[in-house]
Amino acid sequence: MSNSIINLSRFMLEEEKKYPGASGDFTLILEQIAFASKIISREINKAGLVNIIGSTKSHNVHGETQQKLDLFCNEKMIQALDPTGKVCAMASEELDEPIGVSDKSLEGKYVVVFDPLDGSSNIDVNVSIGTIFGIYKRLDDDDCSKSLLQPGKNLVCSGYVIYGSSTMFVYTTGNGVNGFTLDPSVGEFLLSHPNIKIPQFGKIYSINESNYDRWATGIKEYVKFMRNHPDRQYTARWIGSLVADFHRNMLKGGVFLYPENNKNRKGKLRLMYEANPMAFLIEQAGGMATDGTSRILDIVPKEIHQKTPLIIGSKYEVELYLSYREKYG
Repeated sequence: MSNSIINLSRFMLEEEKKYPGASGDFTLILEQIAFASKIISREINKAGLVNIIGSTKSHNVHGETQQKLDLFCNEKMIQALDPTGKVCAMASEELDEPIGVSDKSLEGKYVVVFDPLDGSSNIDVNVSIGTIFGIYKRLDDDDCSKSLLQPGKNLVCSGYVIYGSSTMFVYTTGNGVNGFTLDPSVGEFLLSHPNIKIPQFGKIYSINESNYDRWATGIKEYVKFMRNHPDRQYTARWIGSLVADFHRNMLKGGVFLYPENNKNRKGKLRLMYEANPMAFLIEQAGGMATDGTSRILDIVPKEIHQKTPLIIGSKYEVELYLSYREKYG
């Protein structure tokens, strides 16, 4: 492609041409996710001006109080994807069960999982939040919902949208990672970060150190080493929004850690909606993702809301973490 301005739709069409048998179904799904994210971005930018911030009286399957924007974003993702007829099953972090689709979608070739609004506890204080998604091909099975329980290595696409000082759409189809920034004056995502590669090591570690006393010895020793690294000075950065912490580390290098502790022994992040999509992205950018013992993308989910520890980022910092866990437990 030339050095002229490239919008997301053109970029996807150029990628589609590389696959002679492509039907356009997959491209349509991505375009609709991008469209939903524009609507979400518009509403987020109204927060504080209209009655869309604040909590509801409902809770999601994880027992977390749902925010008004959680429900709005969830609804917009479903409304964008179901009418395409290309998605036979969906699952959302906000809903207990897989999402029922209209009759015309039952023959769709893909399934989609998503966290419609990651970091929603930060909405009221104007901190960057995001949307995370993953797309799988449908398995050869009459019950399409079974296709949701696939390991992350089967992903055909994953990505996230970060709503911050600008809105960015970052995704991969297994051929590198590219980022697009929304130009609100024309309503288009424009290619701004082609072929993103995470540095092999960084100077940032992102972990909630308030959990220090609940960690295993290996995690404590790792953090101690990072505080006093002999070769470089690390900085602790913790936003509390996975998309925001991940995005910063993806561009600058470093590691994000949400390990298990004696309160959350299986971890706290969701394998399907958060860990798998981000792991697919980070590996395509040259990084690593693990639960502390296994590669994230190799984990076979047993339930749609399965939780996992997540250590993700530059290779050096992730491999160092694994060495400390092996040595100290």
